[in-house]
Amino acid sequence: MDIRFLETFLAIVDCGSIAETARRTNKTPAALSQRIQVLEQELGHKLIVRSGRTVQPTAAGLAVLERARELVEKTRDLSALAANGAPAGQLRIGATSTALIGLMPDIITMLSDRYPAIDYFVQPGSSSELYHRVTAGELDAALIVRPDFALPKAMGWCTIREEPLVFIAPHSLPELPPHALIASQRFILYDRNQWGGQIVARYLAENGLAVREWLELDALDAIAALVSRGLGVAIVPDWAPPWPEGLKLRKVLLPSGGVRKTGILWRRSGARAAAVDAFVSACRDVSLRHSDGNDPAAAENPAN
Repeated sequence: MDIRFLETFLAIVDCGSIAETARRTNKTPAALSQRIQVLEQELGHKLIVRSGRTVQPTAAGLAVLERARELVEKTRDLSALAANGAPAGQLRIGATSTALIGLMPDIITMLSDRYPAIDYFVQPGSSSELYHRVTAGELDAALIVRPDFALPKAMGWCTIREEPLVFIAPHSLPELPPHALIASQRFILYDRNQWGGQIVARYLAENGLAVREWLELDALDAIAALVSRGLGVAIVPDWAPPWPEGLKLRKVLLPSGGVRKTGILWRRSGARAAAVDAFVSACRDVSLRHSDGNDPAAAENPAN
């Protein structure tokens, strides 16, 4: 039995949709459906059933679900155990959208050069979603926004980037103080369900700012693009470059606006601990390189 087929089954059950699984795994729905068909033929039972646009596990699928998770997890551990303490095996990493674009490429490039025996699975998602996947053992580590609550003792944390809040406005507006422009312009909110969005909401409340809210988005690059087009103003964390190209906006630091801390959450123990430690070390090294001004993307940021 090909372990990848079990991984596909688990991913489809977790996502609840073949289309969503295809998007997350960068595979076609047809390829995923074919894997499921082969797995069902090998086991002799139907494992999932479609219900509209979603899929649900059948009774047979539910019966094998937890054992399938155990088999996949143990198989992933084999190469790491065989390496006898050297960083190896499949590393399952989560990353928010901004970390995925701004930090992850440099981190994986550095780690691949150092430890070619490590393989990667990268899962995009929100900080909240990825936090729960790491604590549940579904991911080894994740680049997320630090939550505003105490972390479990079984988890490690390292802040690699502090992102202060900045006010962004289109160049077409007069250069007035941020609070004056917030009072007079439409405001695009950073999604309050996101941990970073909660920092923005707290700043607005602490400063008694009533906003003319007309949009609430969880995509920071989309917020910046809308502001650049003159469709409102916003407060966002000063996330790791690159920002979208061609922006025509002003960015003003809010000194007392709070800070979004982006960092690595990881499980302290497990068969892949050596690979996880190597990943954390690479994250720290990339963070130091960026803070030393050696990040070529920062110089190209058109929003500055």
